[in-house]
Amino acid sequence: MAGEIPDFHAEVRTGTGKGAARQARREGYVPGIVYGGGHEPLSINVKYNDLLNRLKKGRFLQTLFNLKVEGHEDVRVICRGVQRNVVKDLPTHVDFMRLRRTSRVNLFIHVTFENHDKAPGLKRGGTLTVVRPEVELEVTAGDIPDHITVDLTDRQIGDVIHIQDIPLPEGVVPTIARNFVVANISAPSGLRSTDNEDEAEG
Repeated sequence: MAGEIPDFHAEVRTGTGKGAARQARREGYVPGIVYGGGHEPLSINVKYNDLLNRLKKGRFLQTLFNLKVEGHEDVRVICRGVQRNVVKDLPTHVDFMRLRRTSRVNLFIHVTFENHDKAPGLKRGGTLTVVRPEVELEVTAGDIPDHITVDLTDRQIGDVIHIQDIPLPEGVVPTIARNFVVANISAPSGLRSTDNEDEAEG
C-alpha cells in the first residue's frame, strides 16, 4: 500500500561547529542534522544543487524521504526546517527528523479517478474538473497510500465530489476538517452556451 518514497542522499559531516559548516558550504554542500527516532543526532552534508532542486519542486516539508547515508541504515525522515540566507534566500542549513513506522505525518497524496466510462455525465460530454489533484492527509509513516481513488460510476453532470465522498484507507484522515471539493463534472461548453441562449431569449 505504501507509495514510492523518494531517496535523499547525504554524507556524514565530520567536525562540528561553524567552521565545519562553513567548510561544507564552500565545497558545495548544505550542512544539516538528522534527529529523533530514539537515536543520537547525526550531522550531515547535503549536495547544494540536490537540495535546491527538491525545494523548487515544492512541498519539501510535506514529503517523506528515504534518507541514505553511507555507513548508516536507511531511515525515513521528514524535513522539519530549512534555514535560508536572509539576503539571497538560499538554503544554508536543513533539519530532518527520523520517523518511526508508527509516526503520524501530514503528506500530500495523489488522487486518481477510475470508471470514466461508467459515468453518464462524462458520456453526455461533461468534463471532469479536478480541483485538487492531491490532498493533504494525515497518515502513518509505515503505511502510506500511493493514492486515493475516486469512483466515477453513475456520476452525472453537475455532480460535485467532496473529500467525504472518497473512501480513505484505514487510519488516514484529511488534515482539513471541512468537507472540501476534490472534483466536479461540469456541463460541456456547447450545452452551457445553449442554456445561456435560452435564458437570454426567455
